[in-house]
Amino acid sequence: MALTYPVELQLSGRQYLQPINDNTADISPNQQLLPLTARVNHDDHLEIGGCDVTTLVEQYGSPLYILDEETLRTACRQYRNTFKEYYQGESQVLYASKAWNCLAVCAIVASEGLGIDVVSGGELYTALNAGMNPSKIYLHGNNKSDDELVLAIESACTIVADNWHELYRLVKIGGEQAENSAAAPIRIMLRLTPGIECHTHEYIRTGHLDSKFGFDPNDLQEVFAFVSKQASLDCVGLHAHIGSQIFERQPHRDLASVMVQWLRDAAKHGLTITELNVGGGLGIKYIESDDPPSIEEWSKAICEVVQTACISENLPLPKLLCEPGRSLIATACVTAYTVGSSKIVPEIRTYVAIDGGMSDNPRPITYQSVYRAVVANKMSVPCTETVTLAGKHCESGDILIKNAQLPKTEANDILVVMGTGAYNYSMASNYNRLPRPAAVVVANGEANLILQRETYLDLIRQDCLPERLK
Repeated sequence: MALTYPVELQLSGRQYLQPINDNTADISPNQQLLPLTARVNHDDHLEIGGCDVTTLVEQYGSPLYILDEETLRTACRQYRNTFKEYYQGESQVLYASKAWNCLAVCAIVASEGLGIDVVSGGELYTALNAGMNPSKIYLHGNNKSDDELVLAIESACTIVADNWHELYRLVKIGGEQAENSAAAPIRIMLRLTPGIECHTHEYIRTGHLDSKFGFDPNDLQEVFAFVSKQASLDCVGLHAHIGSQIFERQPHRDLASVMVQWLRDAAKHGLTITELNVGGGLGIKYIESDDPPSIEEWSKAICEVVQTACISENLPLPKLLCEPGRSLIATACVTAYTVGSSKIVPEIRTYVAIDGGMSDNPRPITYQSVYRAVVANKMSVPCTETVTLAGKHCESGDILIKNAQLPKTEANDILVVMGTGAYNYSMASNYNRLPRPAAVVVANGEANLILQRETYLDLIRQDCLPERLK
């Protein structure tokens, strides 16, 4: 049967709320569990962006992604303003859009002056159609197709070259274009592997030597020498990234210091490097014990170490770029579900099923990621039960949260999982032929649809049935 707690431990969903404060500009979103506008209204319902979550589910159905525009914009402004405050040279914050790439999200970050980091032709196409200035778009990827490279070149974006194979192909494409027109050199950056370890999940560490990303440090001099001789390439910068969901400050300081050394090495080969991209990776608060640095703390540390290292090496300050993803968007979004069936396994656990799961949030089954949840229509009701939140998919491992502390739940309650803005919709699938959920953006009491709920027709739209099978 479900476990119960002593009265003094029977907290409610209100424990996750910030004190009401009209000025949220100084609150670092990545250190919160709920969006900055989260409140409890007179019906004891959770509100986000001035919208009652239960009403949103009635209107748009569930599961439903709910994006709080104020939280996203606040995070954008904190990154932009702190880099401007602490870095004496030019800077540019890029949104790592693999976290969640759609027209509305790209448009919001663009309106806040951010650029965008994309990792595919599809993400690039979306960013362009959202109105992002191509000069602020950077294309990443360890195995870009020729079509993706050509799209980036024709759009005048910057390509972050990842390996020798890609460099050779870029030289070939650049040469072919030069034969047919007075094409400008292809604007590139070089991605290098810094060999810096950090304590995070194995799948989201990208800076250690055993990584599929970037040129090996041992090839550094050879890469610089090769690129310096290519008239079709304009190498403007260096890039490195050490991973994601990082709380430690020292690895980022180490990375910035190493990259300035690379700047010095590049100059010896006649390369004029004007941009330095230190990646992103700042973590967020998924559960109460998580204690990530604030956006300001992370940004200040990066800016100061780059400046100090450049002064030490007598180098001009490069344009400093960073590319946060999760710490910009994750806390800004929650996912609302409707509670369905339940099952009590005596002396073991109680299962409570929701109408979504691994197809709209694959992170728990993929990374063993942990989340917190509240019942949106019972925000003040004490948490008296420990339950396992189970998804509806035909997989025993489709468990959203183990040992979730909740009030007693009933069918049709609205359950809200926090911190689902990063790698939830972007990694969503149609597993078990479930349509992907809808998404809305909320602000000032108004909700607008930004992603339509898929239909059964959408599921078979690309299917082909040969005549002989009809």
